[in-house]
Amino acid sequence: MRIYGDSISGNCLKVKWTADHLGLAYDWIETSVLKAETRTPEFLAMNPAGQVPAVILDDGRPLAQSNAIIIHLAEGSDLIPADAYDRAHMLEWMFWEQYSHEPYVAVARFQMHYLGKSAAELDPKIVERGKGALKRLDEALAGSAFLVGEAVTLADVTLVAYTRVAHEGGFDLADYPRVKAWVGRVEATLKIH
Repeated sequence: MRIYGDSISGNCLKVKWTADHLGLAYDWIETSVLKAETRTPEFLAMNPAGQVPAVILDDGRPLAQSNAIIIHLAEGSDLIPADAYDRAHMLEWMFWEQYSHEPYVAVARFQMHYLGKSAAELDPKIVERGKGALKRLDEALAGSAFLVGEAVTLADVTLVAYTRVAHEGGFDLADYPRVKAWVGRVEATLKIH
C-alpha cells in the first residue's frame, strides 16, 4: 500500500496512525500541499479531487478521504466497535468531525501556524465555532475515557488529529481539561507524539 500524505495534515496523520496501530505495511509518499504537489497531472490522475490523503491499496485501487480510508483499513479490527449502535455512534463522531470540528479548529491552526496570521486576524466565527466544538468534546468526555465505549475507536483517531494541535490555532486546551486528558490517553494508546 502507498499512502500519499502531507505530514502537517491531521487528516493525513489519521491514516498513518491507523495503519501503524494495525501493523499494516505501507510506503509513505510525502506530498506537500503548500508546494502544490497535489496539483500535478500525475497526482490528479490518481485522485482527481487533488487532495491528500490518498492511498493506493495493495490491489492497485485508489481511495481518498481520510475517514473513508481509515474505515477501510480498520475493517474487522478493534478500532471499529462490533456493536451496531456503538459503530453508528463512532460514525456520528467521524461525520461531526469533518463538518463541525475540522473546518474551525484545523482552519484556525492552518491560518495561524502556516500562513502566519495572528489570532486577531482570524474570522471570529471560526474561533467561536472552534471553541464550541472543543466544549462539546469536553462535555462528551464527562465520565468516559474515550468517545465511544471504553477503548479507542476511529472516533478518537479522527478527533485527536487536530485537537492535539489546537493550540497552534489559538485554542488553549487548559480550558477543556477532559479533552486535554483524553488527548494524552489517545496519544499513549496509538503511540503518537
